[in-house]
Amino acid sequence: MNYNQKRRINQVGEGTLIVGVDIAKSKNVARAQNFRGVEYGHAIKFVNREFDFERFKRWMSDIKADTNKDEIIIGLEPTGHYWLNFFKYMIASGYKVVTVNPHHVKKSKELDDNNPTKCDKKDARVIAQLLKDGRYSEPNLPQGVYADLRVAMNHRRRLNKDFSRVKNQIIKWLDMYFPEFNDVFNSFEGKAALSTLKHFPLSSQVYEKTPQEIVNTWREDGIKRGVGLKKARKLLKAAESSVGLVAGTQMALEEIKHLLERYHLIKSQLSGLKEKIEKFLEEIPGAQKMLTVPGIGSLTVAGFYSECGKLTDYEHPKQIIKLAGLNLKEHSSGKHKGETTITKRGRPNLRALLFRASIPLVRHNDEFRQIHNYYTTRPKNPLAKKQSLIAICCKLIKILFALGTKEVEYDGDKLLNDIERPGEYRKTA
Repeated sequence: MNYNQKRRINQVGEGTLIVGVDIAKSKNVARAQNFRGVEYGHAIKFVNREFDFERFKRWMSDIKADTNKDEIIIGLEPTGHYWLNFFKYMIASGYKVVTVNPHHVKKSKELDDNNPTKCDKKDARVIAQLLKDGRYSEPNLPQGVYADLRVAMNHRRRLNKDFSRVKNQIIKWLDMYFPEFNDVFNSFEGKAALSTLKHFPLSSQVYEKTPQEIVNTWREDGIKRGVGLKKARKLLKAAESSVGLVAGTQMALEEIKHLLERYHLIKSQLSGLKEKIEKFLEEIPGAQKMLTVPGIGSLTVAGFYSECGKLTDYEHPKQIIKLAGLNLKEHSSGKHKGETTITKRGRPNLRALLFRASIPLVRHNDEFRQIHNYYTTRPKNPLAKKQSLIAICCKLIKILFALGTKEVEYDGDKLLNDIERPGEYRKTA
């Protein structure tokens, strides 16, 4: 991808009809103008249906013919997921469609009229003005296996949220009806703990059992090791002195039954989804080379590709650093030297994925551990631990980009040689 603004400005000339579209769930608004900012015709409203997309195309064609323009460029603000169908339809119809940054729309809405008013009609005009100045980008939507991978990772992210929600609900249920359960089992997710919740989750039910009956139940569920009479007696003792609620227990049993069913269902779905994701990775060139980095797993590589798409679409890893919002910013003026931080502009899921991946990297990868130690202890401009992890995220992007595009295996020695630091430090690290 080429982000050169001069090239983008040159693409919009005297023979270009600029169309700005404000996308919404129900009604979209479009306005047309030339490269000087002179508006043509009246604004048009249309819905996200084929017949109205065709009406929008006729509206553009009429203005193009009346103004003797050679080409049309359509700009839109990527609002949620509503823009995807319109974008796909216009691209398939042969039009050039680009996107503008929502931050730019928000910050430049007062340039023309010095008025903070915001409405769909005005936003369409602001979008067209941004296109005139070359402040747009050409969207890089994933295709083929990359598109499947993005959908799979988004689905996995939602499943993980549902899984955390269900686990918290089970913990809440135990705190209400059997709080002593946590004194017996370290986690309700253990095999014996889940078996207990399945057969006798209430303290009153446990109290009715003998230690041998409890052990026999565990054995019937296939739990042969780790628990026995000692654990069963401890569970009985906890049930005997339980302070859990005794009212509403009939429906409480129904509730824990449904929660456990959802728990096992989502866990099974996550396991099956991971297998499909790993099969997708086998089809992507360079993905297996990324897995040679100690501390990097298949889900990290899958998440990286799902957010970035095909790596050959990028000219330099700095573009991915900017995509993740890890590029630096500062606020300085005159003698005031502001603090330097990351912009956090871009894809938040990619930024979060990289940060989560940096923690086990520092723990399990010798080279990254040495780099982290160097960043945090160097005599000149030492970084805080979190700042060092951010720097490691940027380094990780460059490494994954190189491994994925060149299809070579990870070389830790080469990584350390690329770091500018005193030679003695490497010997003592």
